[in-house]
Amino acid sequence: MAKSSSASADHSKKRGRPPKAATGKQLVNDYPNADVLTQLYKDMLLIRRFEEKAGQLYGMGEIGGFCHLYIGQEAVVVGLQSVAEEGDSIVTSYRDHGHMLACGMDAGGVMAELTGREGGYSRGKGGSMHMFSREKNFYGGHGIVAAQVPIGAGLAFAHKYNNDGNVNMAYLGDGAVNQGQVYETFNMAALWKLPVIFVIENNQYGMGTAVTRAAAGQDLCDRGKAYGIPGVQVDGMDVLAVRAAGEVALAHCREGKGPYILEMKTYRYRGHSMSDPAKYRTREEVDSMRKQHDPIDQLRDLLVREGIDEAALKAIDKEVKQVVTDATDFALTSPLPAADELYTDILVETA
Repeated sequence: MAKSSSASADHSKKRGRPPKAATGKQLVNDYPNADVLTQLYKDMLLIRRFEEKAGQLYGMGEIGGFCHLYIGQEAVVVGLQSVAEEGDSIVTSYRDHGHMLACGMDAGGVMAELTGREGGYSRGKGGSMHMFSREKNFYGGHGIVAAQVPIGAGLAFAHKYNNDGNVNMAYLGDGAVNQGQVYETFNMAALWKLPVIFVIENNQYGMGTAVTRAAAGQDLCDRGKAYGIPGVQVDGMDVLAVRAAGEVALAHCREGKGPYILEMKTYRYRGHSMSDPAKYRTREEVDSMRKQHDPIDQLRDLLVREGIDEAALKAIDKEVKQVVTDATDFALTSPLPAADELYTDILVETA
């Protein structure tokens, strides 16, 4: 098992050369140019600003039920989606807004669903944890811990059965890796050589319990060893390290070698959900992570070193804020679902 280190610290010294992936292999593609780096920055910033607004709306009572924010973890899904191919599928747990935005779902539709409006992706009936988009190959948002993992293997089975060359990325948290259905899925995925990447977003805490107190063994990426599934640990706060590891994992799956595990060492700045005061960790710990490892700040610093001026970065932030403002306006002006909406989408008839 190999571990990666942060990839962005010395990128300015390696301009024109591809960074190394967590396995020591080099990226298939060249070192990202300024346009790619800028898009990565914009995508992460969109998730950050969207989630900040969602937190505000929750506090105002516009969002009901549960709401799990992705603030701090943006590099994971943005990095992986940046090297995915059209047709690759995603399934994840309840901390899912960032995944929706990263795979191209409309911010207005996502925000409308969060606020329970008719214009939402599930027409206001799913809320934060239950949104889907077949068009974008996003299969949820799942509220039951680890329930999405066998679904990910099922989607991978469909990719293999249809011989479409695509891969499923099944995201799960460090708390979910201790659930039994995860290991049943590992066994079947390895046995059938399914094209699935199990992306463990290890944000250090399963609800309020530190992973060191809940998970035996040293590294979560080793959990597939018994089934012959290779796994690597990645700096999930570095979007370029994520890209590099993602390319290796995707190539492994597309070559018919079976599943792959990526343990993304990341961190959430907010509580487990909006109702969590997060008293199980110190403010100093959170502040230290923000100051030293923030994925957006790291990429911003790299862009400056690459010659992107402050005015351009401010323009990106202004553009992203407008997208979030428009999404919020759409959501809050969209009507509530009609009562008869309760009777739709409860039966599928096949020929």
